[in-house]
Amino acid sequence: MIPHKTARGAAALDRVKLFEGIPAPYDKQKRMVIPDALRVQRLRPGRKYTALGRISVEYGWKYSDVVAKLEDKRKAKSAAYYQRKAALVALQKKAVASKEGELKDINASLAALGH
Repeated sequence: MIPHKTARGAAALDRVKLFEGIPAPYDKQKRMVIPDALRVQRLRPGRKYTALGRISVEYGWKYSDVVAKLEDKRKAKSAAYYQRKAALVALQKKAVASKEGELKDINASLAALGH
């Protein structure tokens, strides 16, 4: 509920950005989860809730299937990225383990400096 008739509320409505799906400047950014905003954290068990997408469809929004398809595509890309990242981390650990003997002196001097 925004007090849209006041100057403060009108200014707040001017700052609101609404998008269908994830728009171009934001789709490449890493997404984060804010734990304090999770429904599990904020709502009482048994409390009724609804999703904005469902309300929009009930009021005549026609593009939910397009957004769902794009979301599935984004999830597939995200899963592929995670697999590549996990493989890279495993490769780095293997490389560090194989050169641990050569890096023993360097690690000792870094530990003496507090790193």
